[in-house]
Amino acid sequence: MGIYEELVARGLIAQVTNEEEIRKMINEGKAVFYIGFDPTADSLHVGHFMALCLMKRLQMAGNRPIALLGGGTGMIGDPSGRTDMRKMMTKETIDHNIECFKKQMSRFIEFGEGKAMMVNNADWLMDLNYVEFLREVGPHFSVNNMLRAECYKQRMEKGLSFLEFNYMLMQSYDFFELFQRYGCNMQFGGDDQWSNMLGGTELIRRKLGKDAHAMTITLLMNSEGKKMGKTQSGAVWLDPEKTSPYDFYQYWRNVADADVLKCIRMLTFLPLEEIDAMDSWEGSQLNKAKEILAYELTKLVHGEEEAAKADEAAKALFVSGGKSANVPTTTYPAAELAAGKDILTLLVETKLADTRSVARRLVQQGGVSVNDVKVNAIDRVFTDADLDEDGVLLIKKGKKSFHQVKPE
Repeated sequence: MGIYEELVARGLIAQVTNEEEIRKMINEGKAVFYIGFDPTADSLHVGHFMALCLMKRLQMAGNRPIALLGGGTGMIGDPSGRTDMRKMMTKETIDHNIECFKKQMSRFIEFGEGKAMMVNNADWLMDLNYVEFLREVGPHFSVNNMLRAECYKQRMEKGLSFLEFNYMLMQSYDFFELFQRYGCNMQFGGDDQWSNMLGGTELIRRKLGKDAHAMTITLLMNSEGKKMGKTQSGAVWLDPEKTSPYDFYQYWRNVADADVLKCIRMLTFLPLEEIDAMDSWEGSQLNKAKEILAYELTKLVHGEEEAAKADEAAKALFVSGGKSANVPTTTYPAAELAAGKDILTLLVETKLADTRSVARRLVQQGGVSVNDVKVNAIDRVFTDADLDEDGVLLIKKGKKSFHQVKPE
């Protein structure tokens, strides 16, 4: 089985423009491909995870990845999958976010001479002359066709700014520049990016001739993967300072039964034969599959040591009912805890809730307990007198999220 056939078997390919040629190029390790990442935050999240894993798989098979950082497109914002316009970011914020992305990507992809490349589209987009750009690129795009694209059509009723309307042209121009500068002959993206990607392929063919080799592939799950990055309490980040390895582990440990094998197939590097043997698993065996998924992905992102700690902590809480040094813990000066902390403050400061309004809703819905006692009042205050025999406040959100609070 070639790498292309493996990607298909793992459920990673949705649409292609020339399957026969794409298969040959990928299987022979001749693809120079790019995936774009707009720096909308200071950390990648699990919605980016599939793209990173795909880049790693293809690099292992001899293909060359280009991680395209959207220092230019990030100034506008992609309207795909959004009901409103993104908040505009400053150049300083975008540059900071790009530096954060670079560090995280290096855990997955090997960069260097003759290996993967990291490129910033600000290098060509920020210096474009607007009139020249319109004359060079504009004639190759039909406004009628653009308005039929799903990424724009879904926004027409609520309002689509002219700023965002330019995004397709800019993304298409990215592929054109990468093709000319680095011999990039393939682009990958989510199924919500199909129209933008076809625009890039068509631009190359129109400007450089129909024989120009430029192809597109979309990932079956990438738009769903973006949704994966969000939970009821916020985003699941790859940065351990924003989402701890334990919480990252728990996110995957808690996936739905119907999704666990699909996630193992698409995101882990376990052999397909081993995964296929799990297809018949049911009941408690699916819990074992979830543990495998959580461990493998935590190991990929945070390393084997952190994955082992998270696994141990989960078993200590859910199997033996005990506490663990590896459960996320917040410490307070003894005097501060003695003075009292209300439950909403504790939920926010332990990052079990993003905001006080989210924390309030969790309490009102009966989703919070401390030391196995449900918290019924949003103004409930905890002090050192509430510590259990081990000197801990064990806060539980829902059925499976835990956090320890201790005095220093």
